[in-house]
Amino acid sequence: MRRFVALAGVVVVAILLQSTVFSGIKLLGAKPELLYIVTVLLAIIEGPREGMIFGFSAGMSQDFFLNQPKGVTALTLTLLAYTVGLVRTYIVSPSPILPTLLVAVGTFGAVCFYQVVRFLLGDLELHTVEFFRIALLTAIYNGLLTPIVYPSLRRVFEGSRPRRVVRF
Repeated sequence: MRRFVALAGVVVVAILLQSTVFSGIKLLGAKPELLYIVTVLLAIIEGPREGMIFGFSAGMSQDFFLNQPKGVTALTLTLLAYTVGLVRTYIVSPSPILPTLLVAVGTFGAVCFYQVVRFLLGDLELHTVEFFRIALLTAIYNGLLTPIVYPSLRRVFEGSRPRRVVRF
C-alpha cells in the first residue's frame, strides 16, 4: 500500500508541475516532459516490469488529466520504460552520467514516437524540421533536469519498496 501511495504521489506531482510551472517555461519552444523523466528513472532503478506498469498508469493519468488523445501517452511511456529497463539490464558498470544519457536518448525516441502516432491518428500536422527540433530540445531539457530530479526520486522509489520479513 505504501508503494502505491508513493508512486501515485509522484505521478500527481509530476502532472501538476508539468501543467502549471513547466507549461510556461519553454526552451526555444520546447517544454520538459516530467513523466518521461520519472518513467525512465523508475525503469533504471526497478527494471522493465515495474517501469511498464508505472508508465502505463502515468500515461493514462496524463491523457485523462490534460484531455489528450486517450492511450497515446500510455503506449509511449510503456514502450519507453520497457526499452530503457531492458537496456539497463545489459549495462554492467553504471556511471553517474548514465541516468542523464538514458533520459535524454529515451526522451528523444519517445517524443518522436508520440508525434508519429498522433500524426497517424490525424491529430497532429507533421513538419520534419519542427518535429526533430522539438524532440531534440525536449531531450536536452529533460537531460538537464535529470541530475536535479534523480536523487529525490531514487530515495522515494527505494524507500517505498516492500520490506521482506525473514523468519527463522
